[in-house]
Amino acid sequence: MSDQTDATTHSPVFPPGSRILVTGATGYVGGRLVPILLNAGYRVRVLARTPDRLRDVPWAGAVEIAKGDLLDAESLAAAFDGIDAAYYLVHSMGSAQRRRDFDTTERESASNVVAAAEAAGVKRIVYLGGLHPETNLSQHLRSRTAVGELLLNSTVPAIVLQAGVVIGSGSASFEMIRNLTEVLPAMPAPRWVKNRIQPIAVRDVLYYLLHALDVPVEVNRSFDIGGPDVLTYADMMNGYAAEAGLPHRPILALPVLTPRLAAHWVNLVTPIPRSLAIPLVESLQNDCVVRELDLDAFVSPPEGGLTGYRRAVRLALDKMRDGQIETSWQNASVDGAPSDPLPSDPDWAGYRVYTDLRVRETEASVADLWRVIEGIGGARGWYSFPLAWAIRGWMDKAVGGVGLRRGRRNPDRLQVGEALDFWRVEQLERGRLLRLRAEMKVPGKAWLEMSAEPLDGNAGSRYSQRAVFFPRGLWGRLYWYSILPFHGIIFNGMANRITAAAGATQRAESASPARHNL
Repeated sequence: MSDQTDATTHSPVFPPGSRILVTGATGYVGGRLVPILLNAGYRVRVLARTPDRLRDVPWAGAVEIAKGDLLDAESLAAAFDGIDAAYYLVHSMGSAQRRRDFDTTERESASNVVAAAEAAGVKRIVYLGGLHPETNLSQHLRSRTAVGELLLNSTVPAIVLQAGVVIGSGSASFEMIRNLTEVLPAMPAPRWVKNRIQPIAVRDVLYYLLHALDVPVEVNRSFDIGGPDVLTYADMMNGYAAEAGLPHRPILALPVLTPRLAAHWVNLVTPIPRSLAIPLVESLQNDCVVRELDLDAFVSPPEGGLTGYRRAVRLALDKMRDGQIETSWQNASVDGAPSDPLPSDPDWAGYRVYTDLRVRETEASVADLWRVIEGIGGARGWYSFPLAWAIRGWMDKAVGGVGLRRGRRNPDRLQVGEALDFWRVEQLERGRLLRLRAEMKVPGKAWLEMSAEPLDGNAGSRYSQRAVFFPRGLWGRLYWYSILPFHGIIFNGMANRITAAAGATQRAESASPARHNL
């Protein structure tokens, strides 16, 4: 079964052709909901404070994009004009937390949405809030609960869906699980790792968001949604480890780690920003499970049932295995599977990425520069510190790797899929781009990318060289930092000598009698 929600088999209260507004379309859930609404036959308008962030998403040409800011009430009138139903999928957790006006910002944004929806005659608002206990709410959950209550108290009927940890690549909660599990072979953790949590797959969240349009228009209430599994956070981390092929992680619950200290720890060992880690960790202080299943009276569960936690993890990881991980570090558009990365995802989404980028300009033409790029490796070597490359090849052979001896099939031309020393040609756009995937033994996945492009308005060309490394666990991160001092020598020298070789070829060709006789 595809990880894409089937949006074509229901009979909504809002029929196909209804005009739907999505706020938060640049976010994780909103960006995945939009193509599902389009597939269901709705006419979709999205509200974005910065429309350029939607430029590269695959559905940009199929929607109407309205520029507006939820904190600017006057900018919302045009966006809500003629709308039948609106999705409110915005929260200010990442930015307002730093300004200590999180609650105020949330209330003001929701109040502006209510006013605009009431004025435009919108018939329904759908909001995705947080699953929460009755008391002892964190600031984040307290604020999201208050937003839900504000919407329910308006004159526009609202459906407030309350979800817990959302499992899908790019989800903040899931990325915290992913990174903590991959980095740490054992984890000292706060007591909340033993609290009960009911995670839900992103595909099921999207299913319920879509089918909220099926609920009769007079219904105005909140509904809990969750997956079939009730787990502890420790269970979730080790469930992830099992699906990712990692050993079982011993987890020691310590009473001394406060939420703030735990958030600092999360920030230290994962790429999640501190401003996001704090509200996420604070939200885990209590059990967070579904208390009612009332939505079942209006919306049937997905065909085949709700997605279990381990399967949700597997779906989230599938697109990052078997070489498909490159879509993450290139920010390429995807085909619409809701657990895939999108260009609008935050830069910490997906795997940790380390890069080394070198750019040089040369008098050489693109053709001369490309000849050097495509001729790299084998007998010509790698244009920098030959002894270091040789030692790396010997080390690789010593641990069972392929080493440098594979060389290359043809001294001047490469083909996609062929071996090149301890690399393999993964992508080749002749005259422009060469991407090599590492096949040496490394604790992670690595690529080396070289490209040539003409200089704007000038003779000559620009050489770009990028090394990309996705570390695996703690050893992967230590490996990257251990070789970091050599990058300045190897990669810097490589960029300098490649462009120098191209320039020498250019000068030699310019001085040749054959060139002067043309």
